[in-house]
Amino acid sequence: MKIIIAGSGEVGSHLAKLLSYESQEITLIDSNDEKLTFPNSQLDIRVVQGDCTSISTLNKANVDEADLFVGVTAAEAVNLTACYLAKQLGAKKTIARISNPELKENEDIDFSDLGISELISPEILTSKEINMAINRAEFTDPFEFDDGALITLGLSATHTSTFVGKTVVEAAEIFPETHFFPISIKRGEKTIIPRGDTVFHSGDHIVFMTEPGGAEELLKLSGQNNGIIKNVMILGGGRVGKKVAEDLSSNNFNVKIVEINKERAEELAEDLENCLIIYGDGTNSELLEEENLGQMDSFIAVTGDSEDNIMSSLIAKSKGISKTIALVDNLNYYKLSQISGIDTLINKKLLAADAISKHVHNAEVVAISQLANMDAELLEYVVNDESEVCNKTIKDLDFPRCAIIAGVIRESKGYIVLGDFKILSGDRIVVCCLKDSIQKVEKLF
Repeated sequence: MKIIIAGSGEVGSHLAKLLSYESQEITLIDSNDEKLTFPNSQLDIRVVQGDCTSISTLNKANVDEADLFVGVTAAEAVNLTACYLAKQLGAKKTIARISNPELKENEDIDFSDLGISELISPEILTSKEINMAINRAEFTDPFEFDDGALITLGLSATHTSTFVGKTVVEAAEIFPETHFFPISIKRGEKTIIPRGDTVFHSGDHIVFMTEPGGAEELLKLSGQNNGIIKNVMILGGGRVGKKVAEDLSSNNFNVKIVEINKERAEELAEDLENCLIIYGDGTNSELLEEENLGQMDSFIAVTGDSEDNIMSSLIAKSKGISKTIALVDNLNYYKLSQISGIDTLINKKLLAADAISKHVHNAEVVAISQLANMDAELLEYVVNDESEVCNKTIKDLDFPRCAIIAGVIRESKGYIVLGDFKILSGDRIVVCCLKDSIQKVEKLF
């Protein structure tokens, strides 16, 4: 597949890196020659220096041959313009990154008339991710397939976890009617796709696939109690903070926003009638205590400063807050999620790159998610009559060792499946695999 990416910032460079591993034919455009130095020297891609809204630059990148054109610069208007021009010049499909969520949520505007196939809003994706984390307070890595027919949930094993020291098969015997299944384990720096004889260790971070109801069983096995979140404090009232507050308050959460900019705080007070807006410096621990931080069930830090978000979340955690979430722009900080003491770290640029990458795969991929801090991805495929897996049982498939069928959705119902399960046309198969196994898996579908 021939793909042109306009913008070599963190979204564009991460997307180029992700897709180059899958042997896609990538061209990366950026007006800043320095931003192209690392991708040009370290990745098997082509780079073009120039303005992505310039017709001559687009022609130099062979836009007329592109299967997909992606505009992910920091400027919304540039992305929309570049996608419009790319479509006019022959690109088959275009995706634009936007910063204003209203553009995606307003149904009165049809961007397909401008030749833009898809809009990606990191702010909307981030808000959805935070909502998932809040509603499943004891878990990390929440991701829903088909409106909750199957759900991924992550937790860290401790000495109180019933399954520690047991194999996957032995742990499943504790609940004979299994509604969950381990699909990935992070052990130290290594990502493991578990098999029946894999033994759980204390300290493992494990991602499970669950059916509805499986979360309660997991909590019993893990030795944890399900926390109820009602009172939420948000640090930062920018676009992300406002969007999160709107979504949470509409679902009957009690929301406080701490915003350091007085003019912005006044705007939020006018727009968010159901939220309490506090004007002040949210990195000041005395202010947080004055605003009853200790009475909050969750603390969400979404300012534009990663360090402030991390430090304030650590302060909140030290006050006994059960769920802390921090937005981090720096990808190096994102890798600290299992050792920082913060429950959930979110990088909106990674969310955007993952959302875009689902449009790239050759098989019919309807959902994709990269597991946090793991070298594994979740892919959801639709089985058709020509698929190699169609009408076969799972145990008869020539499946890569570094991949596993995490679950099946059939007629909107989710199933945790074992070897005797027969795959039929129309089934939606969720696969967890290491990145170097993606192409092998795709061939089966």
